[in-house]
Amino acid sequence: MQKLRLILLPFSWIYGLIMFFRNSFYDMGIFNSYKIPKKSICIGNLAIGGTGKSPHVSYLINQLKKKTKITVLSRGYGRTTSGFFLATKNSTSTQIGDEPKMYFARFHSEINVVVCEKRAEGVQKINSLFPENELIILDDAFQHRAVKAEVNIVLTDYASLFSSDFVVPAGNLREWEIGKKRAKWVIVTKCPSLLSDNEKQSISRKLKFNPLNVFFSSIIYGEIISFNNNPLPNFKNALVITGISNPTPLINHLAKDFSVETLKFPDHHNYTIGDIERIHQIFDTFASESKVIITTEKDYMRLSEMIYETKMNDYPWFFQSIEVEIDRKDIFNNLVKQYVDTI
Repeated sequence: MQKLRLILLPFSWIYGLIMFFRNSFYDMGIFNSYKIPKKSICIGNLAIGGTGKSPHVSYLINQLKKKTKITVLSRGYGRTTSGFFLATKNSTSTQIGDEPKMYFARFHSEINVVVCEKRAEGVQKINSLFPENELIILDDAFQHRAVKAEVNIVLTDYASLFSSDFVVPAGNLREWEIGKKRAKWVIVTKCPSLLSDNEKQSISRKLKFNPLNVFFSSIIYGEIISFNNNPLPNFKNALVITGISNPTPLINHLAKDFSVETLKFPDHHNYTIGDIERIHQIFDTFASESKVIITTEKDYMRLSEMIYETKMNDYPWFFQSIEVEIDRKDIFNNLVKQYVDTI
């Protein structure tokens, strides 16, 4: 692996230089960036996926939805459509993407969920359709410099800090680490539940970011929920199906209490009938009794659309719900609310 990274290093420098000049041209105003006229928060990262953006978007919505009219704007990664779409109860993951569908499934009419690959166009249509809207939360638009959010929050995985990474393809960064300067806050995600103050300070130093503006979050695993409202049986064995970029935390969590076998698909995988048949074949043979199939909430958005095309109702399909908990949450929540409430 190390040798491969060395071989790819020249390509990383080329890509990194392209990104450096691109960002510089935006910073200098040579390339135009559409400034969002109302309140806006972008949740993004420097790395390629896997930092936990979706639960952090949901966290912000939960904190603000009661007093603020919110629209979530996403590219709708993995969808087969293009252009502007407003999520409704009839929207499918192929139309709007799995993450936007998940936001709508969680919050329904409490917020608006919109997808548009051209975020500036998306913002303008949001303001036209919903003049009462007060806040736009942009999901994964940190490198989309054609639109400018007022506040950027950059996420970095505890196990793979951006300060220890390199630009693709030798590393996993979408741009050089200097891009962090565009962020107001950094959240270190997927942290162990017990993280000492000394380690937090050490991480802040590694990130070279103001420690007052560095926060730490952990995954909180909630209920295991049935696809078809069946009660969760007592089980000892779990076949874990994932189509996300980093399933390791979920697998490790379930492996603490159960015997786990995994089947991993690529991030945002569009499941087929053949995939479901393969999963069922594995399930039929991997353990003799007390077993279930568990997937992620994001995968559920795609898989649930195939229930009536397959024999999924004949099998115990469940998904693991998750939330995030932020250290110093009162401070973080107050900072976010102060920004949103400022005229």
